[in-house]
Amino acid sequence: MLGYVARRLLYGLLVVFGVVTLVFFLFNILPGDPARMMLGQRADAESIAMINRDLGRDRPVAVQYVAYLNDLAPVSLHNNADPEHYFYLSDEKYAPYATLFTIGNTTVVAKQPYLRRSYQSKRKVSEVIAAAFPQTAMLAVVAMAFALIVGILLGVLSALHKDSWIDRLALVLSTLGMSLPSFFAAILIAWLFAYVLADFTHLNMFGNLYTVDDYGTGEYIDLKNLILPAFTLGIRPLATLTQLTKNSMLEVLSQDHIRTARAKGLKWRRVVLHHALRGAMNPVVTSASGWLASLLAGAVFVEYVFDWKGMGIVIVDGLEKYDFPVVMGAILFVCLLIVVINIVTDILYAVLDPRVRVR
Repeated sequence: MLGYVARRLLYGLLVVFGVVTLVFFLFNILPGDPARMMLGQRADAESIAMINRDLGRDRPVAVQYVAYLNDLAPVSLHNNADPEHYFYLSDEKYAPYATLFTIGNTTVVAKQPYLRRSYQSKRKVSEVIAAAFPQTAMLAVVAMAFALIVGILLGVLSALHKDSWIDRLALVLSTLGMSLPSFFAAILIAWLFAYVLADFTHLNMFGNLYTVDDYGTGEYIDLKNLILPAFTLGIRPLATLTQLTKNSMLEVLSQDHIRTARAKGLKWRRVVLHHALRGAMNPVVTSASGWLASLLAGAVFVEYVFDWKGMGIVIVDGLEKYDFPVVMGAILFVCLLIVVINIVTDILYAVLDPRVRVR
């Protein structure tokens, strides 16, 4: 078991390292100058050079890459004779560290992974992510709960009434849900329910989880703004879970133990709820965990359309302003989140089914 967990952790670390490398070199060869973006109309050659020197972008790409890895690593090496190459040293108030030991000019330090600062706001990237991720997490959990409840219900009804109008309606809705692009679906739903039917729904086209009080006394949680983005975000997993539940239920209902339970005179409702549905949930839970990881990564299009202040808005805003540390930090956080969820899922599979460990 320990060997299996160690292999999964190693694979996860290799994936994270690959993403870090890809993201770094991608954003360091993109056209566009963050220094010119920061200075605006006041940009001149001397000021641009000074800003790039302050951001470390005047060094060779290989040197920048090593410095970036040092910033991200929880245990880092640095040369005491050249501390300027390491942002967490020149930025100690943003990234406090503890010296472990020194060998010659090389010091080994322990610190939190440092994602650097935003070019625009000068805030720590970790603070920007910490402010945005709870909004995305709330949206993802509500959307997933909606998809699970409605999807399982429709799937069970479709299986119990195979080839009926309920089954056909569920199939049409599932096909439509999977075929609609997220960006188009978000625009369509916002226009229909928050503009055309606004007098009946009283829903807002744009809004955030926290709304400023009209009297300026502070913020309050406005759950009404969660309805449309959560509904939009839940459409695609809902379509998948509906068909997955139906197919799994049909397979379980055809098995011998279900026929035996019916032959013993058990009520049909008890057979469905306590025997068939329980046996059909394994593939549904597997799919739901994957969808949840995807939704937690940030629904960029949905958040952008509804102006939901989550990870999607952070990424889009960072790209528009050439705020590369924010975009890179958000992508790496999403990658780490997905890797951790996959590792936990693999470990749970290994606990439940020992045959998985030999793979």
